[in-house]
Amino acid sequence: MKNPVKRLTVTTALLAVMALGLSGCQTPPYIPPTQYDPTSIGSAPQSMELPSATAEGPTEEDRIKEAARLTAGYDYAAATKTLSGLDSEAATAAKAKIAAARSKTVVWTDNSKIPHLFVHSLIVDPKRAFDGDDREQGYADYMVTLTEFKKMITELHKRGFVLVNPDDIAGLDASGKMKYRDIHLPKGKTPLVLSEDDVSYYEYMDGDGFATKLMIDADGKVKNEYRDAEGKKHIGAYDMPPVIDEFVAQHPDFSYRGAKGLLALTGYNGVLGYRTSKSEYADSKTLDKDIAAATEVATALKKDGWVFASHAWGHINMTTSSVKRIKNDMELWDAEVRPILGDTEHFIYPFGADISGVPKYSGEKYTMLKNDGFSFFYGVDGTTPYWMQQGAGYLRQARINIDGLQFEKEKRGDRPVLKYFFDVKKVADPQRPTAK
Repeated sequence: MKNPVKRLTVTTALLAVMALGLSGCQTPPYIPPTQYDPTSIGSAPQSMELPSATAEGPTEEDRIKEAARLTAGYDYAAATKTLSGLDSEAATAAKAKIAAARSKTVVWTDNSKIPHLFVHSLIVDPKRAFDGDDREQGYADYMVTLTEFKKMITELHKRGFVLVNPDDIAGLDASGKMKYRDIHLPKGKTPLVLSEDDVSYYEYMDGDGFATKLMIDADGKVKNEYRDAEGKKHIGAYDMPPVIDEFVAQHPDFSYRGAKGLLALTGYNGVLGYRTSKSEYADSKTLDKDIAAATEVATALKKDGWVFASHAWGHINMTTSSVKRIKNDMELWDAEVRPILGDTEHFIYPFGADISGVPKYSGEKYTMLKNDGFSFFYGVDGTTPYWMQQGAGYLRQARINIDGLQFEKEKRGDRPVLKYFFDVKKVADPQRPTAK
C-alpha cells in the first residue's frame, strides 16, 4: 500500500511535539533518507567439520557448569533438567545445591510495585555528541553516556536488583484476563524492568558518537558496529543490548531466568540500524539485504532474552493523534516492522504520551491497539519508583526516564526517585555539559 504519512507530515509532527519538552522520548529530527550501504553481514561462520567428527554433546562437567549458571539465574527447573540422568557424586552434589538455592527463594510480595527504568541510545563519544551543535542539548537532555550506563547497572546489581521481563510479571490467562505471575527470588532481591527506546540508530545521529547498528559478530554474538572520530570501525558492546548481555554473562544473578529487557522500535528510519522501510527507502539497492540482516539480528536478540515493543512507526503522539492517524501508523508498523521483529504484545508510548490518564483504558484507541495484539502498555512517570495498573485484558506500567533531565531533577531535590537505584553524582559523566 502507499505510505499515508508523507515525509513532510512526519517531520512537522515530530518537531512540533519536541517543543513540548516531554521527557518521555526525544523526537529525532527527521532528515530525508540518503542512500545507505551498511556493511554486509551474514550468518556466523559454520564449522567445516563433518557431523561425525564433532563431539557427541556436552560432557558431565559441562552440564554441571551449565546447571550452576542456571541456578545463579534462578532458573531451578532448567538447572535440574540439565542434570537429568546423571547420578555421579559430583552431579548429586550439584543437584543438592540447586535444591538448597530454591529453598531460599520467596515469592515477590507485590507485582504492582516493580520499577521500570529506560534509556535512549547510549553516547559512546561525549566529545562528538556534546560538540556545541544544534543537537547537543537534545543529547544532553534525553540520553546518557556509555560510561554512565555501565556505572548505573553495576550499582543496580550491587543493590540487589534483578532484571525481569514483563512476561515474568503477568500474562493473559485462557479467558483473556490479565493475571499476575509468581516471581521467585531470594530475600533481598528486587525485580526490575529495563528498556531502551528508539533502537533504530537514526540518520540524524550519524557522526555524533553513537553506535551505528546491531549486528552478529564472527562468534555468533549480537554486538554493535561503531565508527570512531577517525572513521575506524569497531565491533563490540556500545549500546544497551550487548552491554547487558556481557554484564549478565559475568553476573548471571542480575537476570531472572535469562531476562534482559525491552527494545522499543519505530520504523520510519528502519530498525536496528538497517534502512528497512519499504515506503521510505523504496529506491535503496540494499533494501532486501538490510531487511534480511535486521531479521537475523532480531531473531538472535529474542533468543538471547530480549523482548521487542512497538514505539509507533512514525514516533507519533498517541494522546493527541486522531484515530485515523494512529490507524495509518499502525498499518505501516505492521507492514514494515512486525515482519522483521515478529509479533509483540508490548507498546511503548512515544514521548510517554499515553491514551489515558489514571482512569482505566476504554474507547476506540484502546480497542484498536488491543485488536492489533497489544496487551502491555508503557508510559513515563519520573516522580515515583513504580506505578502499575492491571486492567481486565491489559497491564500498564510507568517507566522512569534515565537521562540528563532526570539527573538535573534529582540534583535539585525535585521528587527524587533515582536515589533508590543509584547515586546520580557518582554515575554522572564529567564530560556531560553543565545544565542550562
